[in-house]
This record gives sequence, structure tokens and C-alpha cells, in this order.
Amino acid sequence: MAKSIHRKEYAALVEAVRDARVAAGLTQTQVSEQLGRSQSFISDVERGKRRLDIVELRDIAHLSGLSLVELVADFESRL
Repeated sequence: MAKSIHRKEYAALVEAVRDARVAAGLTQTQVSEQLGRSQSFISDVERGKRRLDIVELRDIAHLSGLSLVELVADFESRL
């Protein structure tokens, strides 16, 4: 089985994360500053080049005005 980062399901997760950020009116820079990470980290995540752990996913969801459950539900609906 391929690593999760190379699966179509991961692409759907990345799309859900990016769409949540954009819908919240946040730039990659704003999210990265709140997370204490570089803007390139967020860019790599949104391009599917870098994996998120569950804690980072929850943080991004909250910054985007969503709960982790809401973000995961959106992800599931995309599959």
C-alpha cells in the first residue's frame, strides 16, 4: 500500500484544509504565524508535500473556525 501522502484520500484532506483556510479568509502566512511555523510549511501541506499530524490538523481546523469533527466530516464527504 502506498504511503498515505501519495493516496487520493490524502489529496482530499489537503483540499479540505486549504478550502477551510480560504473560506475563513486566512492567508497561509496568517495560519503559519498562529501555528509558529513557516509559511512554506503551510504551502507544503497544501501542496501535499508534507503530512500533518492530528494535533496540527486540529489546530488548523480551529484557526479556520471549524472543529476537528467538522473538518473531518468535510474530508469524508469529499471521498
